[in-house]
Formats: sequence, structure tokens, C-alpha cells
Amino acid sequence: MSSSAPRKHDPHRLPPIGILAGWGRLPLSVARGARGQGRRVVALGVRDHADPELESLCDEFAWIGLGSVGRAIRLFRQWGVEQAVLAGKIRKVELFRPGWWMRHRPDWKCLRTFSAQLLGRKDRKDDTLLLTLVEAFAEAGVVFEPATHFAPDLLVDEGCVAGRALTAKQLRDVEFGWRLARQMGGLDVGQTVCVKNQAVLAIEAMEGTDACIRRAGELCERSGFTVVKVAKPAQDMRFDVPTVGLHTLASLDAAGADVLAIETGMTILLDEIEFRRRAKSLKISVIARSDDTLLRAAA
Repeated sequence: MSSSAPRKHDPHRLPPIGILAGWGRLPLSVARGARGQGRRVVALGVRDHADPELESLCDEFAWIGLGSVGRAIRLFRQWGVEQAVLAGKIRKVELFRPGWWMRHRPDWKCLRTFSAQLLGRKDRKDDTLLLTLVEAFAEAGVVFEPATHFAPDLLVDEGCVAGRALTAKQLRDVEFGWRLARQMGGLDVGQTVCVKNQAVLAIEAMEGTDACIRRAGELCERSGFTVVKVAKPAQDMRFDVPTVGLHTLASLDAAGADVLAIETGMTILLDEIEFRRRAKSLKISVIARSDDTLLRAAA
């Protein structure tokens, strides 16, 4: 449903879960998980980001622009939302392109919320921007929760997720890339590193994981390399949680990567059954590890 008209709510029922939806399949998984818990689901889809399929999974749905902070808060409050989830990627690079003001038309609440960033008094790092947004909603009575509260099965377990066991050489690349990715995450630069023979091919910045993998593939010319994607050292599970899925496998295959290492309990794995099948057919090895596992392996 796309109507934004308020509905009468049963006082004995829990308030609906609100989803602020960006790019990717994660908002769909969260919506299904919340519905499976018996919760009503309402969502705001960011234009040019969210999957239109999300609307069919929601009791209420509306499209918003990147700058529609005030409208987003009003709609959530109108629908009775007290808990919400940030799900899906926002292409931050849009905010650095000429003319973004005209395309995304920030409202007055958006301008007030991000005035320090717009005036250059604060940085535009991912965590800074997202925390500022979360606090603005909290002031209006809408508290953001981790997406995994409503879809806990999405977090990947430790072990071989798909494909063959890694060779000693590949494990060395994983260990090398892991340490580097952890440092980059601590600096809020990116969460993905591509390596080969313990040499760095590409490091993710605001362009995103897919572009990082693509750049590495251009250097390697499909000769095989390792991609490591980890959480930040102090990862806020409410936003920007590392996520992999079928689209990630397609990017790995197109670039010629043959290993993906992700972090146990801190990475969301979408479409798990199909992901495992597809990875096996593409001959891509996927492992889930933790800092402790890597330390034991290196000892």
C-alpha cells in the first residue's frame, strides 16, 4: 500500500516496525523477518535506491528522497512507529556530485540536522552522518535498532560457507587482508580489501564494495585474488553492517576473485541457500572467520 493516511491501531498490539530502506536485498529480508515475528511493517524507500518489491511486503509504504528527513520522521510518527531499522546501502557518493541539492531537495529538517556537515564544521564519514541521522529520529521518538534484532538468522556462522578449503597461500592472503581491513574500518574508510600474494590491490572507500572489487580485477586480469570484508572494530550494529549476497558473488566472478573472507557473527548473509549453491558453481571459496580464529591459525 502506498497511502500515507493514518490507521487506527489496536492498543494491545506492538507498534509497527519501520524500515528506512536503501539499496539491496537487506530491507526485504528484514521485512520478512519482522512479519515472521508477527509485527506490522511500514517502510520508507529511498528513491533510486530501494527495491520496489519492498512495497508488497509492507502494511504502509512511501517513497522519499535522500533529503526528506522531516517527511520521513512525520510519516513514521503518523504510522505509530517507535522502533525502526536502517537497512540497505545509501550511495554516499551522490552527496558529492554537482547539483545534488536540486536532485534530492533537502527539506528544512535535513538542513538543520546536517548543518554542521554542510558548513564544514563536521566530517562526512559514514558513522558521523548515520549517527547524526539516528539521533534526529530519536529526538522525535523513533529509536533505531539493529536489523538483526528482527532477522537474527541473517548473521553468518563460522566455518566454510561455500566452496573448497583454502590453500596455505590463500590463508596467508586472508590473514594479511584481514589486518589491513580492520585498520581501514577503524579509520571509517571502508570495510573491504582486495589482496594477492600479500600485496594490496584495492581498498574500499565511498565508492562501495563492488567498485573496489572491480578495480582489483582490472589489475589482476581475472587471475584470481582474495577479498576480505570485515566489520569495524567498534561496529555499531544499527547501521552499515557488512552484508554479502548474490550480487556480491556476481561482482567477484566478473572481476576474477576466487576467495571471499567475511567475519563471523558480524556479517549479514542474504539468500543463504542460493548463495552457497551459486558460490560453488562459480568456484568461489567463501569462509567466515573471527579475529580469534585467525590468531590461532597463525600460531
